[in-house]
Amino acid sequence: MLPSDMQFIERGWLSSNSLLLTGPDDTALVDSGYHTHAAQTLALVQHALQGRTLNTLINTHLHSDHCGGNAALQSAYAHLRTVIPPGCAQAVRQWDEDGLTYKPTGQSCPRFVFDETLQPGSPFLAGGRLWDIHAAPGHDPDSVLLYQADTGVLLSADALWENGFGVVFPEMYGEPGFDDVGLTLDLIEQLEPRTIVPGHGRVFTDLSGALARARERLMIFRDQPLKHASHAAKVLIKFHLMAIQRCPVEALLDWTEDSGYLKTLHAAHYPHQAIREWTSGLMEALVRSGALSRQDQWVVNV
Repeated sequence: MLPSDMQFIERGWLSSNSLLLTGPDDTALVDSGYHTHAAQTLALVQHALQGRTLNTLINTHLHSDHCGGNAALQSAYAHLRTVIPPGCAQAVRQWDEDGLTYKPTGQSCPRFVFDETLQPGSPFLAGGRLWDIHAAPGHDPDSVLLYQADTGVLLSADALWENGFGVVFPEMYGEPGFDDVGLTLDLIEQLEPRTIVPGHGRVFTDLSGALARARERLMIFRDQPLKHASHAAKVLIKFHLMAIQRCPVEALLDWTEDSGYLKTLHAAHYPHQAIREWTSGLMEALVRSGALSRQDQWVVNV
């Protein structure tokens, strides 16, 4: 499905997938996973490189599950060139954890630096191949797609998965985002990729089926924004538990009262209900679905 110079590294749902590009004279890694898995990321990359050095690190966007391994890779490879989307550059320079979403989501990301930015509309050489860079707002307003026209390979990040797309972050903090999701799906359809490498989940080739499922999901969220708000809140809670694995129920509810995005979602969509009551209900729904479990007074990631 992928050419031999592209090695897919599929991860669990806390870390993003990575794609290792190994050209004759250049190697590059796209996305680096979550920081708690940084040692695993480094080991996987070193094994796949078979003694070669890593020349370039590329981020499709800067959510913590896609760039948490950046700092570890920069420490391991002294001359590593790091390239990020242009909309994130100032926030990284200043290490603005609010602007980078780390503080309001309650997530962690070790500080890293960058050397260049990916410019939408301009080709980018990585792993011995030219990649087209496309702006892909929606899930994240600064996200980009990477498309390799010769092979038909698209790195879709969280703009398109085999069964949907990532939570629409602008909608979580009170900005419109659903229209951008639709426009990005239209762009992907126009590119007609033959192989799609998503930010999470397996590589797939059924573009029309994935687009149909994503558009159906988008229509539901547009028509019923409360569904997206509830879904986004559950994702935040689940992601927090994936990072810490277990904590007392009361500690989790305390955390939800301090989470910036949860407070924004609650104020916008559920102001009639106390936030602790609302997030307690979300936690119980995650337990019923099997995403979390209750063990006495503890809540545990599954």
